[in-house]
Formats: sequence, C-alpha cells, structure tokens
Amino acid sequence: MSATGPDSGAVSPPPLPLHVVEQFALGLQLRNQGYRGRFAPSPTGPLHAGNLRTALLAWLGARLAGGVILLRIDDLDAPRNRPGAVEAIQADLAWLGLTWDGPVELQSRQRGLYATVLSGLRRGGWLYPCRCSRRMLADVSAPHGASPIYPGTCRRQPPDWSARGGRLPSWRLRLPPGSIRWQERYAAPGCLDAATQVGDVVLRRADGFLAYHLATAVDELRLGITEVVRGVDLWPATGPQVALMGLLGMAPPAYGHVPLLCDGRGQRLSKRDGAEGLEGMRRRGLDAPAVIGLLAAGAGLVPAGSRLSATELLQEVRPQSLAQALQA
Repeated sequence: MSATGPDSGAVSPPPLPLHVVEQFALGLQLRNQGYRGRFAPSPTGPLHAGNLRTALLAWLGARLAGGVILLRIDDLDAPRNRPGAVEAIQADLAWLGLTWDGPVELQSRQRGLYATVLSGLRRGGWLYPCRCSRRMLADVSAPHGASPIYPGTCRRQPPDWSARGGRLPSWRLRLPPGSIRWQERYAAPGCLDAATQVGDVVLRRADGFLAYHLATAVDELRLGITEVVRGVDLWPATGPQVALMGLLGMAPPAYGHVPLLCDGRGQRLSKRDGAEGLEGMRRRGLDAPAVIGLLAAGAGLVPAGSRLSATELLQEVRPQSLAQALQA
C-alpha cells in the first residue's frame, strides 16, 4: 500500500454517508489553500518541556509558511483525562505567546463522525472482530513507541460481533498487503511493510473506546492538515494512520517527526514520570522569553542563553534554518 493505495492494485473506499464524504472534500479544499498544521496534546496532565518544544516547532513551521496552525485536544480516552487539563494547556500556550487559528478542536465532539467512518469500514469488510486479550498479545494501546505486530489470530475466524461472557470483541483493521509510504520533511521518506511491520491495528477497543489511529487519521483529513509536526516517538504510528487514510481514498499529509527532549539519563520526558512543565520552570524564575529561548536553543535554532519572545523567534528563524536544525 502506498499513500494512495496498495502496491498490488486499487482499493475500493468503504461506503460512507454523503455528509462524511462532504467533510473529507472540504478538508481537501482547505489543504489546497495552503499550509495547515496542528498541535494535538492529550489532556492527561500538564504539558512538559518536550510537549512545549513540539508545540513551538509546530507553531513556528506554520507561521514561517504563512499558514494556519490549529489546536486539537485528543480527549477520547476519557478515563485518562484530568479535570482542568484542557484549560491548563491553553493557558500554558498563551503564556508562551503561541497563538492558534480558529476554535480549539475537541475530538470528543467528533465521536459521531468517527463511529460513522468505523461503521463504513465494517460494512466494507475492512474490519473483523478480535477477542485476543492484551495479556495474550502484550498489546499496548498507547500511541507512543512500537507495539508488537498482531499475528492475525482472529483474522481467519468466522466473524462474530456478539458479546461473549459479557465482553464484546475489539475491532481490527484488515490491512491489505504491501508497502505503506509517506513523505517526511526532516528525514528519509517513511516506508513500512503492512504485514510484517504494521499489522492489523485495533480501531475500536473491547471497552467501546475508539482507538487513537482512527480518530487521528479522520481528523487529519477533515481538518485539511497538510503537515503533521510531532515527536519522533510517534513515527511507528504513522504507518497505520497513512494506511487508513489510503483506504478512505485520501492522501496523507506530510510528516515532520522531530527529536525528543530527554532527561539526564537519556530517557524521553513523559507526563507519567512527572517531567517538568511550565509550573516548575516558573518556580525556577524563568519567564516566557527565557522559556522560549531554552526550547529554541534545545532545537538548535538560537544560541544557549537566548531570551526572546515567540514573535521575535519567528523573525529570527528562516525556513531553511528550521529544516537544517531538525535534520541534524
């Protein structure tokens, strides 16, 4: 499968209602108008320095291109969301001087759209029920990092969508064979083999929650995103998302997977481990220009110790220097 379909032949898009087709068509029109990016944090806690640097790089790339940057909140996994986190994210970004275009996009407001796309995929034969447990597969649902490749245990079973023992099956994507390819802004083009490097990912969990890959792929299309700037830890997630966009008959955006901020032990920063955010930086006496300078210096855009606002950084950096810094 390539960005536009499988290597072995054309793929018929699933049957979708007219209003969904129209949303995707509008997204395509928005793409054709110019650069459109997004920053898409989850409201599971305060943004740490790594999140903030990714936000700054996404904002900077969009503004340097004279384009649009959206703020999308990936809040579908309700049990993990923290009260007040959405407001805190917006406040932190505003304090840094990072402005966003249009209203904040909440994924929780699009559940109906995701469910409709999921139903279309099921009617088109692109999904199958899976009753394999996480313990059986050591299959982690979080988007970060590479996950074990599903061996296709339930793919060959007669489909039974009913509950067994009070438990419904998860819904897996029946991924066609071939290579999945996409454009990378700061690295070599992405390419993964569908069968051996991606596998049949879950699009609807057994607990009824919609999975990360489905919502993300649909949102990139409906919002007309032309470039996704995010951490390199999400590089493995690009394969299934690009594959899903191809099944929906749409080309993917370009991707810019940027280096991660790591702690003194070389481990990537994470909310789970309580990595420092703006609150801790402010306690250390850092104001917004100091934080912008710290984040930009960490990306190789300005000398260490620089103090400047987001607007001043925009005037300082050129598109070529941004690309060179992130390719290093």
